[in-house]
Amino acid sequence: MSRTIAITGATGFAGRHTLTALLAEGYRVKALVRAPQRAAMPAGVEVIAGDLHTDDALSRLLEGADAIVHLAGLLAGLRVHDYFRVNAQATVALAEAALRMGVARFVHVSSLAAREPHLSPYGASKRAGEDAIASLQDRLNAIIIRPPAVYGPGDRGTLPLIKELTRPVAVIPGRSDARFSLIHVRDLARLVTLSAVSQLRGLHEVSDGRAGGYAWMDLIAAGQTLRGGRIRPVFLPKAVPAAVALAAEGLSRFTGKPGMVNRGKVRELYHPDWVSHEGSLRLSDPKRFDDGLAETIAWYRAAGWLPQSSRADRTGPTEQGPGRT
Repeated sequence: MSRTIAITGATGFAGRHTLTALLAEGYRVKALVRAPQRAAMPAGVEVIAGDLHTDDALSRLLEGADAIVHLAGLLAGLRVHDYFRVNAQATVALAEAALRMGVARFVHVSSLAAREPHLSPYGASKRAGEDAIASLQDRLNAIIIRPPAVYGPGDRGTLPLIKELTRPVAVIPGRSDARFSLIHVRDLARLVTLSAVSQLRGLHEVSDGRAGGYAWMDLIAAGQTLRGGRIRPVFLPKAVPAAVALAAEGLSRFTGKPGMVNRGKVRELYHPDWVSHEGSLRLSDPKRFDDGLAETIAWYRAAGWLPQSSRADRTGPTEQGPGRT
């Protein structure tokens, strides 16, 4: 009988790719979904209606599960409390339910932002979630995974940056001297899938394996190669996006709808070091950014998220189209 893997965050960008990876390995998958009628889960996934704040839904999700993969999280909130309610308190509730239901493995997918919790409510709440899992590590048989920036086909979060890498002038909200790691979403999904059945424990930062990470000019060079022309980077002073973020926060409070642009996110963008400190959780054949960028741009163009190129470039057609990530 195949293993049963439960998963949260299955409708998100990384979650959908992880579902694909789990199913490809032959695992039986149970997914916690708030709105099953809109989720369009792949065939073979057992959908559990509910959320992280409902004990009954957690019990149904974890019943008979050999492992739980926790990918769900809140990226944008109106108040600090909103972040902690989802990224910390709900994580604790899931961990307690896993202990109660006798789940043998807990895979907690956090964020590299948790390494610098002073920068944003998001990072602070992710760190609180990590600390809760770490305190129960032995009882949960837990591993904590910190991905850096995740990109790939189907992601709207990195679309603005990728779009800049297709233009002759790239406007970059960040420091010119910053260094950071990256990981392709399918590689993250592979690492999460491996972690669900391994016995590796503790905290692990992951990436695509590039030693020392990337500089902005590395990304610019990759973009230039693809578009066959020069790209001139323009680095915005921090005060510019900070002012935009302040206004965006005011609008969010007025409308009651949180947005991704906020002062915490700006502080994260202008932090100089987001290079992953890699350990034993790694792939032997990760996708490097040059190849991943070409694939991602091709997918965006096929999906209509980016205009078609007006000149020959290396992105070419892609077999994947909208909704097929």
